[in-house]
Amino acid sequence: MQVSAYLKLSVAVALATIALKTGAWWLTDSVGLLSDALESLVNLAGAIFALMMVTVAAQPPDADHPYGHHKAEYFSSGFEGVLILVAALAIMAAAVHRFFNPQPLEQLGLGLALSVISSAMNGALAVAMLRKAREHRSMALEGDARHLFTDVWTSAGVVAGLLAVQATGWLWLDPVIAIALAANIAREGVLLVWKSADGLMDQALEPAVRAQIDATLAEFALHTIRFDHVVTRRAGARRFVDLHMHMPAGWTLGRAAAVRTSVEQALMAAVPGLRASIQLLPMDVEAHFDDQKDPL
Repeated sequence: MQVSAYLKLSVAVALATIALKTGAWWLTDSVGLLSDALESLVNLAGAIFALMMVTVAAQPPDADHPYGHHKAEYFSSGFEGVLILVAALAIMAAAVHRFFNPQPLEQLGLGLALSVISSAMNGALAVAMLRKAREHRSMALEGDARHLFTDVWTSAGVVAGLLAVQATGWLWLDPVIAIALAANIAREGVLLVWKSADGLMDQALEPAVRAQIDATLAEFALHTIRFDHVVTRRAGARRFVDLHMHMPAGWTLGRAAAVRTSVEQALMAAVPGLRASIQLLPMDVEAHFDDQKDPL
């Protein structure tokens, strides 16, 4: 199943969980279950936006975007993080109001059953989505999966809190638990926004991937060839490496190009999805672009 298919499934599951959790809130009048239903609305908006951004990211390079559109997925993750923060604030506001105006809870059994069913749906989908996100290095899919996991933990906390209310009769537990869950949701939102912003700033490749690149280059680094100025970056699912390859000045252009092709093919075989850009230089020539100081 493709990334977009998982996001379409996420939209369908979000609609189902909204119906279930809204029903649970309507039956019980629990502010904790209301907070759970509000987060499901955020799930729906996040899944729809993620699907839009994945569609954009899949578009081929064009004249205005010669390196592709892969970074569009980071906008999805950041948008979902902002939505989570907004939901957390809404939950806190409702919980504070309920704390000062406690209301009796009704039909807890049926309401909790609906919440558990929706949580099971979200949990199963989140596990599958996170596995697929790691396989395809999809930031949009990972953001949506982690949001679903947050929803599962939120529901678990709500269920535990309502059981405690039922056992003790302390109505104030319901809004207090909702506030605690809202704080946890807000933390997840901040992490998603930060990770999205960090990705937009061209992160270096993961240490394990960089080690694969270095090991591949070492296979070609003989006394006649050396590599330097190796720079890596990530853009969504795409990976890039730029480097200089030094060789004897007496080599013909054809021979140098053939060796460069071999290095590029070896790098792309070692690291799937890698794009390598190799500048050829004579052995006795050094690039000094790093010596220039930006006057700004």
